[in-house]
Amino acid sequence: MNALCGGGWPDQMISAALTDKLSKWLDHQRALAGAAENTVKAYQTDVLGFLGFMTTHNGEAQGLGPIARVTVRDMRAWMAHERGRGVGARSLARSLSAVKSFYRWLSEREGFEPTAVLSTRAPKFQRKLPRPLEVQAASDMIDRVELQSSEPWIAARDTAVVTLLYGCGLRISEALALTGADIPLPEVLRIVGKGGKERIVPVIAPARDAVAAYVKLCPYPCTNHEPIFRAVRGGVLSPRVIQKVMEQSRMQLGLPATATPHAMRHSFATHLLAAGGDLRTIQELLGHASLSTTQAYTAVDAAHLMSVYARAHPKA
Repeated sequence: MNALCGGGWPDQMISAALTDKLSKWLDHQRALAGAAENTVKAYQTDVLGFLGFMTTHNGEAQGLGPIARVTVRDMRAWMAHERGRGVGARSLARSLSAVKSFYRWLSEREGFEPTAVLSTRAPKFQRKLPRPLEVQAASDMIDRVELQSSEPWIAARDTAVVTLLYGCGLRISEALALTGADIPLPEVLRIVGKGGKERIVPVIAPARDAVAAYVKLCPYPCTNHEPIFRAVRGGVLSPRVIQKVMEQSRMQLGLPATATPHAMRHSFATHLLAAGGDLRTIQELLGHASLSTTQAYTAVDAAHLMSVYARAHPKA
């Protein structure tokens, strides 16, 4: 049995044939679905946890035969077990999604009926929405960040990063992944986001100016294969540095603890929408796979959604 059966699970938990299928599915997620390695590891943990329960529940190791015979009652027993050991609704929904994805892939290759698994409903949970800053607060945050360091190039660096988050709606990981090949910043950036998904992002003049000012002051060379944003000693800048600078700034401004780097991206989307931006366009700018994610992300109320619909739909 290979390393898939690590993590405290008994070696006899799943058959060699099922182990091989699980490995191939995980490879499929990496290669074709574009899942990040941390996501793949989470999928592996979720599916192995499910198979571990089924082994105990049914009193037999899980192979291609037993896994094809899982019933609705088995699924309910697994979910009840997970909730009973304190797994939250959000985490259980994620685990169920991984199990369904594996079953869908496996059933197509093994020719069994996966309805019992695929029809299982995820538990409901309240989606936590990031809170946007007011327009003036977002502007104040950018100005205040610059005052947190007496070293001009560091002050310019932090200002440039936060300006990119708010001005372009970038994730902090995306901003810090920019390299010298992106300098000078063009009017449009090609960003590779989560899962290797590529999107086009317009770069407003203040963001281009902020990055140019930083590059001019930075004591480290800005080569094509090196990150633009450097730590004090020249290494890769950690997201935690920007988080800390924003913590200091928001306390000085009297802003809530929710004024984080991610809140700047959220503010970008919310302010665009409030100004009349189209949801589908904002979805593309943020790099969301589905429109429903954008709706939740921007905390759109039903009345505003209907007004956007009424203005945009040709038959409205």
